[in-house]
Order: sequence, then C-alpha cells, then structure tokens
Amino acid sequence: MNKLSIITVLSAAAVIVSCSDVKRTPGTVYMPDMAYSRAYETYADHSNLAEKGIHYNNMPVAGTISREEEMPFHVTKDEGTDTSHYFASKQVKSPVDSLSVTDAKEAERLYLINCGICHGTKLNGNGPLYNDGKGPYPVAPKNLVADPVVSVMPEGQMFYSVTYGKNKMGSYASQLSRKQRWMVIRYIKNQQMELKAKAAAPAADGTATTKK
Repeated sequence: MNKLSIITVLSAAAVIVSCSDVKRTPGTVYMPDMAYSRAYETYADHSNLAEKGIHYNNMPVAGTISREEEMPFHVTKDEGTDTSHYFASKQVKSPVDSLSVTDAKEAERLYLINCGICHGTKLNGNGPLYNDGKGPYPVAPKNLVADPVVSVMPEGQMFYSVTYGKNKMGSYASQLSRKQRWMVIRYIKNQQMELKAKAAAPAADGTATTKK
C-alpha cells in the first residue's frame, strides 16, 4: 500500500510540474549557433538582422563561386561608357578547346535555341527574326562568318558579349551556364573555320583552272 501511495504521489507531482508555467533556462549553451539557428529562413522577418549583429545582403561573398559553378570568368562588366574590360577580355582564353561528339551536338542545340533565331543556322545573320528583311527585326544581325569584326573576334571577347550583352544583343548569362557559353563559342569558332574553308575551296579551284 505504501509503494502504491508513493507511486501515486510521484505521478501527481510529475503531472503538476509538467503543466507548470515556470520557465527554466537551459544554462550555458556550448554551441549557440547550432542550438539556435541563424540561418536565412524563407518568409521570415529579417528587418532586424543588423541589430543582432548579422550582416546579410543576399549576395555571395566577393571572389567566391558556388560549388556547381564551373570555369569562372574574372572580367567584370564595364560601367557606363567605359570599354576597358571589354577590350581586356580579348586576352581570356577559352577553357573549352575542343568538343566531343556528344558535346558538339549539345553545343549545336544550344546555339540553335539561343543564337540561331538571330544569327541564323548558317551563322550568316539571316535568322527567323530577320528573314531577308521580311521578319519582325528590321536590321540584319551580325554575320558571324563574313563580318570583319565578329568573324575574327577572340573567344574571350565573345564570352564577354554573351555574358553581359553587347549593343542590341542582351545578356545570356541567365539562359546558359558558363560551360554552356564556352561550348557555344567553341561551336561557333568551329563553324566559322569550316564555312570559311568551304568558301575558299571554290575560289582555289577557280584559280587553278585559270592557270591551266
């Protein structure tokens, strides 16, 4: 009987304590950052972060890249009318010096989706938007093979233009990853060489025939 009474008293005490409004402190927390998350919570109020000593501006730390990023491009965009960075990009070498069969097909697909609509499937500037002057775009885009500037533009400068935009062409940084941009540029360079070689072949044959 005594044991039952003790058990009853202890159970009642436990119930009373558990229902109590008394607030207890956990004492010293060894690692407060792990016990109390300071992480950026979605939809939470972050207006008072500075008051807590947390300086968060939703931007990555300068000079860092995320894990999934590849082939960082160190040349930043020019400000205002400055063109020094654009010309400095000429010195940047492409990290993609060749394409496998699979990558070549993917680069062609990316070109046709993102570039072909303006520059055309044959890189001649006669894409659907221009369409021999009958399309919605009144001015012919750059001919990537025949234009005296674009046809010999260094890879780094092409990457700068695709990344930040140039003249009427906007930036494609949100549509294509860094690797994809380099792949497309390698595809364009390969096509330029092939199309120029094909154009030079008839001229060479004609010269040989004349000499005979």
